[in-house]
Amino acid sequence: MEKVTDKINALPEGANYFSLEFFPPKTSMGFANLQVRLERMSQALRPLFVTVTWGAGGSTATKSLELAEICQRQLGLTTCLHLTCTNMSRALIDEALEQAKVLGIRNILALRGDAPRSEEYRDDTQLPEDDSNKDFTWAIDLVTYIRKQYGDYFCLGVAGYPEGHADESHPEKQDPKFDLPSLIDKTKAGADFIMTQLFFDVEAFDSYEKMLREHESGVFKTIPIIPGLMPIQSYQILRRTSKLSHARLPEGLLARLDAVKGDDELVKQVGVKILSELVDHIKPRPSVARRGFHFYTLNLEKVVSHILESCHLIPPTLIAEDEEAIATTPAINLSPPNGAVSNGDRLRPASFNSSPHNQVIISHPAVSKSSHASFETPEAEAGIPKGPVNTRANTLAISEGEGSLGREATWDDFPNGRWGDARSPAFGEIDGYGPTLHVSTPQALKFWGHPVEAADISDIFKRHIGGELEAIPWSEQGLSPETNIISKQLLGLNEKGWWTVASQPAVNGVKSTDPVFGWGPKNGFVFQKPFVEFFIPSSDWAKLKPRLEAHEQITYFAGNADGEFEASSEDGVNPVTWGTFAGKEIVTPTIIEEVSFRSWLEEAYSIWKEWQRIYPANSATSKLLGTTRRDVWLVNVIWGDFVEGEGLWEFLME
Repeated sequence: MEKVTDKINALPEGANYFSLEFFPPKTSMGFANLQVRLERMSQALRPLFVTVTWGAGGSTATKSLELAEICQRQLGLTTCLHLTCTNMSRALIDEALEQAKVLGIRNILALRGDAPRSEEYRDDTQLPEDDSNKDFTWAIDLVTYIRKQYGDYFCLGVAGYPEGHADESHPEKQDPKFDLPSLIDKTKAGADFIMTQLFFDVEAFDSYEKMLREHESGVFKTIPIIPGLMPIQSYQILRRTSKLSHARLPEGLLARLDAVKGDDELVKQVGVKILSELVDHIKPRPSVARRGFHFYTLNLEKVVSHILESCHLIPPTLIAEDEEAIATTPAINLSPPNGAVSNGDRLRPASFNSSPHNQVIISHPAVSKSSHASFETPEAEAGIPKGPVNTRANTLAISEGEGSLGREATWDDFPNGRWGDARSPAFGEIDGYGPTLHVSTPQALKFWGHPVEAADISDIFKRHIGGELEAIPWSEQGLSPETNIISKQLLGLNEKGWWTVASQPAVNGVKSTDPVFGWGPKNGFVFQKPFVEFFIPSSDWAKLKPRLEAHEQITYFAGNADGEFEASSEDGVNPVTWGTFAGKEIVTPTIIEEVSFRSWLEEAYSIWKEWQRIYPANSATSKLLGTTRRDVWLVNVIWGDFVEGEGLWEFLME
């Protein structure tokens, strides 16, 4: 039940510290795997504290509180809960604060969230007086409220923006000086520390910190200013996150990554060096407070472990490594509870385990009803360590991806867009923020105008495929080079009013260094099954469904806004991207199955609502989007023949 600032102040003079951010996974399997990952990271890395994100409009409230409880109570980690205050009910804010207090959480990162949009976000059952936007327009309102209601019980953090806050997503308007008055107000209202948005321009942070420390108001003289850093997990994620956050990528940094962007392993290695250089630059700078660093982990493990090891940020163990008793984070115990089956007695189908899918596999004369016919080793021989985790050797194993700990840490190391592995803690997200258009309302109106009939929606999708639009509501990015290869086929489907939101062509053993299809280490070959996902009118779906079911090469998943779900095989697991590399297991970063499709299904229909909300409630566009959302089905069609992949498009265009 410690406050972050108390822990910082208790550190010896000149000591450094770090914290880690996690978001609640979208699936129950991902949640279970994150719990295992948190146990391992908390012991091997020993962060001073962790933070748990809060989805836009309270969209992840229940899961965020559940994850915060695991961190605080079960793992004994000092936990800081993010809390936004806009576009949700006032009651939810009060409930979150009370729940945090009950759980023993004494740290809150007080954030505004999205710009207040009461009329768009108010639920039909919500009374006007319950609207949080009535009292909370800015983060200062939340800081003031918490201080009034709870006094000094909570340690409060607020956000800082070294490059300025792009409220309307216009980088040309970004300037930290514009944000300074509100940061002064937040600090005076009771903020205890400042945590910055991610940045890669270290000079921007230097200038920002200097500006705050020397400000004439004096409010920033001693307050901890914690730089926020995002480890570089992949080239694509870097470009996407920097675009969404408007974080500048210095030319020298980008040139180093551009030189290796075709090799995911090298991108990670260069990324570790880049982040380590940022840390090593900031660490020796004079600071009135203990120098700390906050890492946005994206729920991944290897890269952040490597950075922390490289920068010597991991605190030393309290007892020598060769002693049996190791001082670890409180409340962590890897021994089975009383009455549990011992490790030596455990042997079960791999699919029944929520831990990673590429375990060490052995032969065993057992029968499984699962789609996986393989079995895993007893946990004592695979990913569950018998001895202490918090040794330098184990930390290095995790950061290097070696041994059983390394395999557990790196099995989901190649996130490949939204269709990753649903068992991964990082599945389907880059920030855990929840469904959003990722563009401001003015930008959305500029991009998509005011459609009033289905043909107008078709035109938006076709313009996106043609490169005229850089975003649609379901994707804030333009088409990838590999999607351009099948753009003619996608245009044909959209001409029919089947609006495509995801797809990939067939690939049969292309080198992993290929400029279009390549990924992973350079000494491998990659494969892809073709698939396409689209919204289709219910009348067309009724005709398409029997044709899909009659074809032996097709697997499909489908659902609508009412929660109806249909599939050719509900327990089917479809690796649609995989790679073989020298000296490695087969890597399958892209898997489509029921749990992943259902997870995305909910989000996809939420995005229809987000799009509808930017228009007046009774407008023709709002009515069209609402009616369309209720009518269409979202269908994902996977073609099993990756050798003759053209068959998918010929079949759908018949």
